[in-house]
Amino acid sequence: MFSSLKVRNYRLFFMGQVVSNTGTWMQRIAQDWLVLSLTGSSAAVGITTALQFLPMLLFGLYGGVLVDRLPKRPTLLVTQTAMALTGLALAFLTLSGHVQVWHVYLAAFAVGLATVVDNPARQSFVSEMVGPGQLQNAVSLNSANFQSARLVGPAVAGLLITGVGTGWAFLLNGLSFVAPIAGLLLMRARELHVVQRTPRGKGQLREGLRYVAGRPDLIWPIVLVGFIGTFGFNFPVWLSAYADDTFHAGAGAYSLFNTLMALGSLAGALLAARRGTARLRVLIAAAIAFGALEVVAATAPSLWLFALLMVPIGIAGLTVNVTANTSVQMATDPAMRGRVMALFMMVFMGGSPLGAPLVGWVTDAYGPRIGFALGGLVSMAAATTVGLVLARLGGLRVSLGWHRGAPRVRFVPRTRTEEQLATV
Repeated sequence: MFSSLKVRNYRLFFMGQVVSNTGTWMQRIAQDWLVLSLTGSSAAVGITTALQFLPMLLFGLYGGVLVDRLPKRPTLLVTQTAMALTGLALAFLTLSGHVQVWHVYLAAFAVGLATVVDNPARQSFVSEMVGPGQLQNAVSLNSANFQSARLVGPAVAGLLITGVGTGWAFLLNGLSFVAPIAGLLLMRARELHVVQRTPRGKGQLREGLRYVAGRPDLIWPIVLVGFIGTFGFNFPVWLSAYADDTFHAGAGAYSLFNTLMALGSLAGALLAARRGTARLRVLIAAAIAFGALEVVAATAPSLWLFALLMVPIGIAGLTVNVTANTSVQMATDPAMRGRVMALFMMVFMGGSPLGAPLVGWVTDAYGPRIGFALGGLVSMAAATTVGLVLARLGGLRVSLGWHRGAPRVRFVPRTRTEEQLATV
C-alpha cells in the first residue's frame, strides 16, 4: 500500500504536501465561511469557487503546454511560493479588519492562476519521481495525502473560526507552504526519472487535443469527470447551505460535514492504493454510486444522518477521481502528459465556474435539497451514458439477470451476429 514512499524524492514531496494540503483545506473552509458571513448568500460562495477555478477553464490547456516545456521542480517552486504569498496577503487583510468580499474573490482568482501551472506540474512530476512501476500507488497515495489533510484541516479551521477568527486560518495556510518548498529544494535531481521536455514550437496545443480526441480510453473518462466536477462536486455551496440554512448548526456542522467526507475519501484513496490497476468499469460503477448517494443525502431528514452519508459519498467521489486520474496518466505518452493532465484538470476543476454559480442559484432559489439532488442526478446520468458508450466501443453489451435472488447488471461480449446487426 505504501511502496512508493520508499523513493526518497517522493517521500520528501509527500511529507511537504501533508503540511501544505492541511493549510489549503483550512483556507478553503475559512474562505467559504468568511464569504457566507460577509454576504449571507450561497450564490456568493459559488462565485468564490467559480473564480478560483475560472483560470483553469480559461488557461488550463496553455498551462499544460508550459509544463511539457519546463522543468517540473523549479516550476513548482515558483507556483508554491505564489500561493503562499496569496494566503499571507489574505491573512493580513482579515486580521487587520479591512477584508471585503472582493478581496476574497481576488485571492481566489490569484490562487486559481497559480493552479493553472501548479496542478499539471504536480500531476506529471509524480511519474518523474517514482517511475511507471509505482505510478498507480503514488497517485493513490497523493489522494490519500490530500484527504488526510482534509480530515485535519476542516477540524482545525472550525476551531480557529469559532475561537479566534478566519484570519488565523489564512495565516497558517500561508506558512504551511514552507514544507513543500523545503522538500523540493532537498530532492536529489540525479534520482529523478528523466523525461524528454517538449521543445518550443507551433501547434502544440492542437497536437495535444488531437492526441486525446483520437483516444477513446482518454476522452470518455475526461468527459465523465467533467460532468461530475461541474455538477456533482459543488460541496462548498451545498454543505455551507445545509449547515447554515437547513440544520441551523453553524460553522461547527460545516466543519463536521467536510471532516466526515474526508474520512470517506481517505478510505477510498487507501483502497485505490491497494488495487493494482485502474479499471474503467470501476470508474463507471463508482460514478453511478456517487450520484445515487448524493440524491439519497439530499432527502436526509436529520443532521446526523446527513453527516453520516458524507462518508460513503467521500469513498465514491475519491474512487472516481483516483481511477480516472490514474487510468489517464498510465495511458498517456510521457511527452504528452503535461497537456493531457492539464486538459483533465481543466475539465474536472474548470467546470466549477460554470456549475458553482448555477448550483448556488438553484440552492438559493429552491433550497439546498433540490440543489444537492440535481447534482447527483446529473452525475448518475453522465456515468450511465459514458458507461454505455465505452461498452459499445469495447464490443460489449448490457446483460440483465438475477444472481442469488438479486438483480445483476453486467457488460458481456457481443456475439458476432449482434455486432453485424449493430453496424447495419
